[in-house]
Amino acid sequence: MAGLKMEMQLHGLTGVLETLKSLPAEVVSKRGGPVKAALRKGANVILKAEKANLRAVMGHRTNDERQLSTGLLLKNLVATRGKPRGVNGERYIVRVKRKNYPRKGKNVSTVKVAQLLEYGSSKQPAEPFIRPAFNAKAAEAIRTIEIELVKGVKKVAAKLGQQNKGR
Repeated sequence: MAGLKMEMQLHGLTGVLETLKSLPAEVVSKRGGPVKAALRKGANVILKAEKANLRAVMGHRTNDERQLSTGLLLKNLVATRGKPRGVNGERYIVRVKRKNYPRKGKNVSTVKVAQLLEYGSSKQPAEPFIRPAFNAKAAEAIRTIEIELVKGVKKVAAKLGQQNKGR
């Protein structure tokens, strides 16, 4: 079964990344600092678009069909923090949190419903909402991350500058 994974990597931020590496631990702490905050805001751009697309996809369905899948699925579209594998750093993942629908006899999860909508089946045409959101908002998410990262680094640098000035 195909997964619902799309990745985006930021390139061309060498100056910002070098600055981050040279800053003290306050910037890239266990709590993530400005890097985490910037990535969260970028992920939220894509998450918001996914939710809007899902509402649009489900808008043409009957009330019964809409009740069965949209409410729980919509509530379980989330952006979560995760640690990248094999490297130091931060990452945010826009994903579907697995929850089971309260139906007797059938074990249907939000992930399964999302896959059926995104890719379709032999009985149902595809009604993608994840890929179009990613394709439409990836560039905006990257710009948001860049802007927020620069703001965050400047804020931390100013704070550290004030602390060092008092010494």
